[in-house]
Amino acid sequence: MKKLLLACFLAAGISVQAQIETPQPSPSAKLTQTVGLTEVSVEYSRPAMKGRKIFGDLVPYGQMWRTGANANTKITFNDDITIGGTSVKAGTYAIFTKPTAQTWEVIIYNDASNWGTPGKWDDAKVVAKATAPVNTMPYATESFTIAIENLSNGGADLAFSWDKTYVVVPFKVPTDRKTTGSIEKAMAGPSAGDYFSSARYFLEEGKDMSKAKMWIDKAVEMTSEKPRFWYLRQQSLIYAKMGKKAEAVKIAKQSMTLAQDAGNGDYVKMNKDSIKKWSK
Repeated sequence: MKKLLLACFLAAGISVQAQIETPQPSPSAKLTQTVGLTEVSVEYSRPAMKGRKIFGDLVPYGQMWRTGANANTKITFNDDITIGGTSVKAGTYAIFTKPTAQTWEVIIYNDASNWGTPGKWDDAKVVAKATAPVNTMPYATESFTIAIENLSNGGADLAFSWDKTYVVVPFKVPTDRKTTGSIEKAMAGPSAGDYFSSARYFLEEGKDMSKAKMWIDKAVEMTSEKPRFWYLRQQSLIYAKMGKKAEAVKIAKQSMTLAQDAGNGDYVKMNKDSIKKWSK
């Protein structure tokens, strides 16, 4: 019995021990920042000084550094951006750095799956590099910190700080291109696709058919040089819904001919069935 009680006690102790949680020495962090119209996020771990000499000692000069602790420091852009004069496609990348006393080389690397630096470095995976001067601060930052600072519509600074070292790498985002394109599109008015989608929604939801007719007529008119059989199909359905059966049949025949030319048997059948129904 005593042996049984002892075994239960030990098992309970192991169970309790397995539930103990302690702080990570380099806690993880994530920051997300909208720069202009582009979302930028950074995921990294934050080692602390803890009385140690950092650069030139814990982080040796002239050697590749993971730029934090633990797994790769990751940066994600949802648009193409420019850093160090090089265009970087939207996506997720690792940030590696090579610090010296005077400058840092900041490297955007197209493989963020490593723990620390890659076992085998691949120059083909380097998508951008930037060299930035080291700024010495009058005070020390205890925990390694990455920030996105000095925001403007067209870009921001990727900033690294630890101990008394502060390094800034500017990057640019495509705000002007996106905004200009949006303005030009809005000033030009709705596209044929906008009219088509609106008309189809009103038809499906049984809303104002006069508006649906106006919009589908506009969509068909805007694509008259290259008629689209699926646009004409929706136009015929709206006309039929409004009781304009003769016109609906005429439009359906045009849609069916175009669908036959395109080899789309589904639309051919749908139009043929509708023509038969509306012709009664």
